[in-house]
Amino acid sequence: MFHIVLVEPEIPQNTGNIARTCAATGCVLHLVEPLGFAIDDKKLKRAGLDYWHLLDIRTYPDLETFWAQNAGGTYYYLSTKAPRAYTEAAFRDGDYLLFGKETRGLPEPMLTAHPERCLRIPMREGARSLNLSNSVAVTVFEALRQTDFAGLQEAGRFPGEITDG
Repeated sequence: MFHIVLVEPEIPQNTGNIARTCAATGCVLHLVEPLGFAIDDKKLKRAGLDYWHLLDIRTYPDLETFWAQNAGGTYYYLSTKAPRAYTEAAFRDGDYLLFGKETRGLPEPMLTAHPERCLRIPMREGARSLNLSNSVAVTVFEALRQTDFAGLQEAGRFPGEITDG
């Protein structure tokens, strides 16, 4: 299981989509306040659809509280400013993937304190960034691929397939 950490997310639909990704993959979702929306926002709930019962979601009033309650983990910092691609990391079960707010990303002091753990999603020159929920999904599925999709169903029931029973 991976930990997805959103630092001060601003857009409820993004957080709802990320919540759905976390629910479907078994990732824990950590939300660090202040949030740009109320946790019971209709747009947030709609984007997460009916997956909320599958979600382990934890909230923190600030980064200091998050660090205090999650000390000792392996943290990766996703940023468009990072020097290396997310595919260069060797993800392990239990890692924390941190993403910043939509308008500014993660705080620069956090990035400069841990340059070896800063990762980016490659994109063409002139493109500023991907949508936050897309960035989370891309990174989560690379981490899951590296850990052989442990605990996830890898195949569905194909139409017309004969099943026992």
